[in-house]
Amino acid sequence: MPRRTRSEGPAADRSAADGELFPALVGDEIPLAERLRPRTIDEVIGQSHLLGPGKPLRVAFESGRPHSMIFWGPPGVGKTTLARLMADAFDAQFIAISAVLGGVKEIREAVSAAQVARERGRRTILFVDEVHRFNKAQRDAFLPHVESGLFTFIGATTENPSFEVNSALLSRASVYTLQSLSEEEMGQLFDRAASSALGGLAFDEAARSRLCGVADGDARKLLNLLEQIRTAAQAAGRDTVDGDFVNATLAQQLRRFDKGGDAFYDQISALHKSVRGSDPDAALYWYCRMLDGGADPRYLARRIVRMAWEDIGLADPRGAEIALSAAETYERLGSPEGELALANAVVYLAVAAKSNAAYNAYNAVRAFIAEDGSRPVPLHLRNAPTRLMKEMGFGKEYRYAHDEAEGYAAGESYLPEGMKPQRWYQPVERGLETKIGEKLAHLRQLDAEARRRKKAGDEGK
Repeated sequence: MPRRTRSEGPAADRSAADGELFPALVGDEIPLAERLRPRTIDEVIGQSHLLGPGKPLRVAFESGRPHSMIFWGPPGVGKTTLARLMADAFDAQFIAISAVLGGVKEIREAVSAAQVARERGRRTILFVDEVHRFNKAQRDAFLPHVESGLFTFIGATTENPSFEVNSALLSRASVYTLQSLSEEEMGQLFDRAASSALGGLAFDEAARSRLCGVADGDARKLLNLLEQIRTAAQAAGRDTVDGDFVNATLAQQLRRFDKGGDAFYDQISALHKSVRGSDPDAALYWYCRMLDGGADPRYLARRIVRMAWEDIGLADPRGAEIALSAAETYERLGSPEGELALANAVVYLAVAAKSNAAYNAYNAVRAFIAEDGSRPVPLHLRNAPTRLMKEMGFGKEYRYAHDEAEGYAAGESYLPEGMKPQRWYQPVERGLETKIGEKLAHLRQLDAEARRRKKAGDEGK
């Protein structure tokens, strides 16, 4: 069933929604994460890139006109909280459904509630958790009411919307990327919880650092851990918590690569940089450290494949093949046998020739396009499957490269008209890219000669 709020005012709405889930919970019995949920955007910790002065979400809050949006980010960064705050800001009815647990029936019930609210002159915000899991039937029941403006749609997902969210939904919503909380922000949340909701329980710096490290940028996880610690401390009759008590209480949850200088992301960074720095021994060390600490080999496999494309690139295309083959081997064999394949990939990538030329070119082109206008495709590069399109000049004067000397149409331009030639891709003088660079230099020489001939021909007319 969707969670509905029909009472007047933000506080009443929230308590009504909570009452459906926690009918008997009061005071300290309410989960810490719920008790500390921000009531205004100024209370939100993190997401300053969206909520700071002049930033997109703050502008949306201050505009007075809600719009459909999708919040993309890891767990525990405030997706549901921001949706609730949006409803509060616009004095809108807040209805939450899950794309996994709710079906067409729940969507229809939400539509009925939104229609009632509209008749009373009130907006409705429909929050869809795990929106990437919406099926076709759910979308068909949902989309017409988004288009009609019956409710404002806010979706939440931990998956990349570009790949996982249906295009029909994606086209109707702005995507906002939420980030894991930084170390400083986790500290702020810890201090807020400790000062207002933990009954005076004191923590030393080791305990504070350890808990923030284990939570790993997940605000909800940190608050849940604090609840566990509070319960354990009460049972033990303690009013102070140190690092040893945290270790003993959360022994099953603590990574062996924790805040003592061995944080998870520090170790993956060390592995990546050891590969980039062509040190196979250091790379293998960090790889094994992470395995020993309990890291998921599938996660390591994904990162190893990323290293192959980012840092080895076209200097040694075999690197990507070996990385992908190692990842597939792990999927077939599992642990521990498959881990050896990944170890081989790590060593190979470390000793391989390095190039980030394609990686840099990709980022440069993405940045250029983000700032540039939408340039049309030149007529000679357009396909012309119909007579009308041929009459309009589509494909006219296109030079088929295979029919040209050396299989190359020297002097031809493949960029939009009026756009200056670009040299985003700059191959390095290592590995296969040495040969690639030589070929590109030769082709550019052919281009220069073709342009000289064209210029001479034009002047002779």
